[in-house]
Amino acid sequence: MLKFRYLLGLTAGSLLVAGAALAQNWPAKTVSLMVPYPAGGPSDAIGRIFNAPLGKELGQQVLVENLGGVSGALAAQKVLAAPADGHLVFQGSPNEVILAPLANAAVRLKAEDFRLVHPVADAVMVFVTRKDLPVNTVDDLIALARKSPDKPLSYGSVGVGSLYHLILENVQAETGIKLTHVPYKGNAPLLQDIGGGQVDFAVLVYSAGMGALAEQGRLKVIGQLGAQRSELLKNLPTVAEGQALKNFAYKIWTGFMVPKATPEDVVTRLHAAIGKTLRDPAVRAQLAAQTQHPSAPMSLAESARFFEMETARYRAIAKQINLQPQ
Repeated sequence: MLKFRYLLGLTAGSLLVAGAALAQNWPAKTVSLMVPYPAGGPSDAIGRIFNAPLGKELGQQVLVENLGGVSGALAAQKVLAAPADGHLVFQGSPNEVILAPLANAAVRLKAEDFRLVHPVADAVMVFVTRKDLPVNTVDDLIALARKSPDKPLSYGSVGVGSLYHLILENVQAETGIKLTHVPYKGNAPLLQDIGGGQVDFAVLVYSAGMGALAEQGRLKVIGQLGAQRSELLKNLPTVAEGQALKNFAYKIWTGFMVPKATPEDVVTRLHAAIGKTLRDPAVRAQLAAQTQHPSAPMSLAESARFFEMETARYRAIAKQINLQPQ
C-alpha cells in the first residue's frame, strides 16, 4: 500500500511537472485563431486586427483560420476536437457556443465546454435592407410586413439559432408580423446578397464594409439595436426610438475562448496577452474603424462570471420564443 501511494504520488507529481512545462513552453508553435465565419465579415475583421499584436505578445505567430457553417458551431466543434493545449483558440460569441446547441440538434457542444479567456469587442447591430425596399425606418419595415402577410418579407441570418435569427423571431412575436427566414454561412455572403437584392433585409453587426455599401447606395441601414445610440453611429436612430418596438434592445460581444481542459497556466498567459493587446492604441483604433467597442478589462474570474450570466440570459431568450432544436 505504501509503495502504491508512493507511485501514485510520483505520477501526480509528474503530471504537475508536465503541465507546468507545457505552460512554460507555450506557445511552442503557431497559434491558430479560429474564426467561425467566412473571410470578409466583421468576425474575420476582428481576428485580423488581433492576430499580429497578439502574436507579438505571445512570441509566436498567430494565424486566422476561417470555417463557416452550422451558425458557427462547425468551427467551435473543431476547436473542441483538437488537443486542449492552447494552440487553437476560438473567437466566439453567444451565436456559436450558447445558441447554436439550442437550435440545432446536430450540434453536440454546450457553452460549458468552453472557457471564456477574455471578451475583446462589443458590436453595434443594425437593421439593413436592400436598396429598393420602400422603407427608411424600422417602423416602415414593420408596416410594410403587415401589408403583405401572404407574401412575407425575407430576412437573412448567419444560421438557425443565431442571435440574428432569435432577434427577428422576437420581432415577429412582438409585432404579429410574418417573415421568411433565409439562413447563410456568414455575414459576408448575406451582406452581398442584400446588396444584390436577393434577400429583403437582415439584422447584422455593423461593419466598415456595410457602411461603404450604404454610402454607395447599394443597401440601406435603417436602425441600430442598442439601448442608446452608439458613439460610433450617432446619426442612426435606435429601434426603440420608433413606435413599433419600444424598449427593444440587443447587443452582441466577441471573445477569445479555449476548451475547458486547457491548462491553467496557459489560460493565464493567454489572458495577460489579450489584456495587453486590448490596451494597444492601434488595436483600439482599428476596432473603432470597424464600429467595434474594445471590451473593458476583466480578470479571469470576472470573465467566467460574465460568461455564466450571458449563457443564462440567452438561454432565457431562446425559451421565451420557444426555440426548438431542428
